[in-house]
Amino acid sequence: MRNPVIVDAIRTPMARGKAGGALSSLHPTDLLGSLFKSLMARHDIDPATIDDVIVGCVSQVGEQSGNPGRLAWLGAGLPESVPSTTVDRRCGSSQQAVHFAAQGIAAGAYDIVIAGGVESMSRIPMFSARIGQDPVGTQVYGRYPNGLVLQGTAAERIAGRWGISREEMDVYSARSHQRAQAARDSEAFASEIVPMTVDGVQVRHDETIRDNCTAEGIAHLKPSFVDEKMHALYPEIRWGVTAGNSSQLCDGASALLLMSEETALRLRLKPRARFVAFDVIGDDPNMMLTAPIPATKRALAKAGLKASDIDHFEVNEAFASVPLAWLREIGADPERLNPRGGAIALGHPLGASGGRLMTTMLHALEQTGGRYGLQTMCEAGGLANATIIERL
Repeated sequence: MRNPVIVDAIRTPMARGKAGGALSSLHPTDLLGSLFKSLMARHDIDPATIDDVIVGCVSQVGEQSGNPGRLAWLGAGLPESVPSTTVDRRCGSSQQAVHFAAQGIAAGAYDIVIAGGVESMSRIPMFSARIGQDPVGTQVYGRYPNGLVLQGTAAERIAGRWGISREEMDVYSARSHQRAQAARDSEAFASEIVPMTVDGVQVRHDETIRDNCTAEGIAHLKPSFVDEKMHALYPEIRWGVTAGNSSQLCDGASALLLMSEETALRLRLKPRARFVAFDVIGDDPNMMLTAPIPATKRALAKAGLKASDIDHFEVNEAFASVPLAWLREIGADPERLNPRGGAIALGHPLGASGGRLMTTMLHALEQTGGRYGLQTMCEAGGLANATIIERL
């Protein structure tokens, strides 16, 4: 098998996913297409040699239907001969796109691939693709008579099972903003962000970070997912998940340039990281957000590593209870977990988040001299991806 490597990883600024957000006037394919243009401009390679463009996107409806990666590539003025496909593994869609790209290179099916993702949650709100219908089906209800819980309820169940208090979630969430603010103010994000020009104005920084955020400042927020029926079914629920300790709806895109190490060296490009281990796993769909725990354990076992060997962890902050439960089970150093903030501060543009986390992790490893990074994402339906990379 050939050795797949990351040659580049970039992202857009993260913007609030609502009307008036900094990127809300950009069509999602234009948002992603601008990133493709920048990625190609950064390297002296023929874009026609790209074997495939694999893009994660969750709400594939309306402006995000019709294979957004293909439309973004064409809109960027890039060669018509290059194909594209769209991946949906819920919140892990672009992380899975990276997996498919790297695995295709390892298998010899590809030499050069772009993997990434896009989600414009201001223009295509979450759940738009359901069109008011129940997507579960009668056979699922036959197995789970009460149906499947919503993600917010799952976050509450996790807090109850692992004894995570509202105060602990708020403290963690404030720290996410504080870390992201410190990274932004020190220009640590500058190497990974490609500024976007919107209506003549350049957007350079993440719009989602709350400056000087404190746990006390978000303690007044009311629980967002109170449901007495669910409380009766799951008495461990304490109702402490709020808008302040949850990820933000967001607009954004991410893109990574992957190739075989042999191809990178032939093209005189610098391999920046190699892939050490991949994992994808399912877990209890009514806990829904716990699968990063077994995915992390399996990825570490595949790599022959321990948590103490990892210099940087990215665990998607869908809700504060998710990384906090993960910490209890994995026993990692909290200082190495999302050291530049996570989705609570930076937002969660569903289909783009996996690529965003990978991009941030790679740049952070390079800037701090770390060797190994591990990324994992909780995903709807009780799924999770995990990836370990080694900085080169």
